[in-house]
Amino acid sequence: MSIAFPIPDPDTLARRETIIAGLRPLVAAEALIVTEDERRAFETDGLTAYRKMPLAVVLPSTTAEVSAIMAYCHANGVRVVARGAGTSLAGGAIAQEDAIILGVAKMTRVLDVDFDNRVARVESGLTNLAISGAVSHEGFFYAPDPSSQLACTIAGNIAMNSGGAHCLKYGVTTNNLLGVTLVMNDGTVAEIGGAHLDSAGYDLLGLICGSEGQLGIVTEATVRILRAAEGARPALVGFSSVEDAGACTAAIIAAGIIPVAMEYMDREAILITEDFAQAGYPRDAEAMLIIEVEGSDAECEAMLGRIEAIARDYRPTSIRVSKSEAESAAIWKGRKSAFGATGRISDYICMDGTIPTGQLPLVLDRIGAICADKGLRVANVFHAGDGNLHPLILFDINKPGELQKAEAAGDEILKLCVEVGGCLTGEHGVGIEKRELMRFQYAQADLDQQMRVRNVFDPKWLMNPAKVFPLEGRVAA
Repeated sequence: MSIAFPIPDPDTLARRETIIAGLRPLVAAEALIVTEDERRAFETDGLTAYRKMPLAVVLPSTTAEVSAIMAYCHANGVRVVARGAGTSLAGGAIAQEDAIILGVAKMTRVLDVDFDNRVARVESGLTNLAISGAVSHEGFFYAPDPSSQLACTIAGNIAMNSGGAHCLKYGVTTNNLLGVTLVMNDGTVAEIGGAHLDSAGYDLLGLICGSEGQLGIVTEATVRILRAAEGARPALVGFSSVEDAGACTAAIIAAGIIPVAMEYMDREAILITEDFAQAGYPRDAEAMLIIEVEGSDAECEAMLGRIEAIARDYRPTSIRVSKSEAESAAIWKGRKSAFGATGRISDYICMDGTIPTGQLPLVLDRIGAICADKGLRVANVFHAGDGNLHPLILFDINKPGELQKAEAAGDEILKLCVEVGGCLTGEHGVGIEKRELMRFQYAQADLDQQMRVRNVFDPKWLMNPAKVFPLEGRVAA
C-alpha cells in the first residue's frame, strides 16, 4: 500500500469479544454487525483502493444510543470511525482493525420543518437529496448538491464541508448549516448553533463543519432551506482548446456575473459521459462549460445573453441553450453521472483541489502534462466557477505500479494547486489521501495548533485517528 495505516493496538484486538459484549446491550441486535462477511461491506469507502476490516460495526438509531456507544468506547479506550453512506473519495470513512465503525445510516428522520423561518431539522443519516424532497412540495430546496447527493448523508456533508455544482451561487455546507447536535468523545451531548442566523461566543459550528469526524459525532443538523427560483436554464458552450474554456470561465467571473453553476468538462470527460448519458454534449469540442442561470424568463434571457457575448471572445465551437425541462435534465444527468460513467471504463482516482479561477488555463495545461508524463489519461470534470478541480486520473489496477503512478500524479496536481495560491481540498476533505500532503500546505507550527484544538475534544485520539494529520509528529494532549 502506498498510504500507511497505524499498526493496530494488540490489546484492543485481544479484547474484541469483550468489547462486542459490552456493545450488545446498547443497540438492537440487528444494529451490531460482527461477522466477517457482514463487516466486509464496511471495510472501504469511495477510495476503494484501500480497505481495512473494522473490529465491529454499530448502527444506532437515536442520539441516546450514539451517546451510550461513545461513552462506552471512551471508557474502554476503543477507537471510533464515524460513517455516513461511505461515499468519501478521500478515504475519510475507511476503518481500522482496532476501531469500530459507528454508522448513522439508520438515523433518517425529518424532525421539523419551519417554512416561515426557512429552516429544517433532520437526523444526520438522511441523504442530501432527501432534504430537498421533504420540502419541495412547498417550493423549497436544500442548496448544496454533491454529485453523490442521491446517496451521501448530511453527516458526511458536514464532515467534509461538501459543496456541489450549485455552490458557486449558494455556497457549500458551512454556508447552509445553522446548528448541530454533537455527541462528543465521552458521550456528552452538546447543542451547537440552532435555528437562528448566528450565535454568541466562539464559532464552534464553523469548527465542527469540515472536522472529518474527529471532534464528535453529528446526530442531528439544522439547515437552511431556500425558496426555489422561478426557473433555471443551462447552456452548453464548446471550445476548441482547454485554454479558451479556462480563460472564458475566468472572464465571466471577472465580469461580476455569478451563474448558479458553471461546470467544466474536457474532451476525455465529454466522450466518456456522452457514451453513457446521451445528453447531446459536443463530441468535437476539446472542452465544454455547462453554465446555468436562474430567475424569470426575462432574467435568464438577459444573463445568458451577457454570458454568450463574453464566450464569443474565446472562439467557441458551439453554443446551445436549453429550450425545455427535459433538455435541462439531460444536460445535468450527464454531469451528475460523469464519475459513474468513468467507472464503467476504467479504474480512477478523483482528485480535489482548489485554485484561483485566474489560474485555470495554466493549471489545466500542467495537469495534462503531469499525467501524460506518467503515461496516464486524465478526464477533467469540475466546478469551474469557484476553481474547485476534480481531475479523474485513469489507471488499470491490474497493472503493477499503475495505482502508484496515479497517486504520484495526484500528489503533483495537489502540490500545483497550493503553488498557484489554492489549497489541497475543496469539498472531499483530507482523509487518508491528502494526510501527508498537509505538511506541503501548512508549516509545522500551523499543524501543531490545529492538533492542539483537536486534543481539546479528543485527547486520546480515539476518533478517526488515522486521518487528516500526518502520522509522524502528532501533538499529544
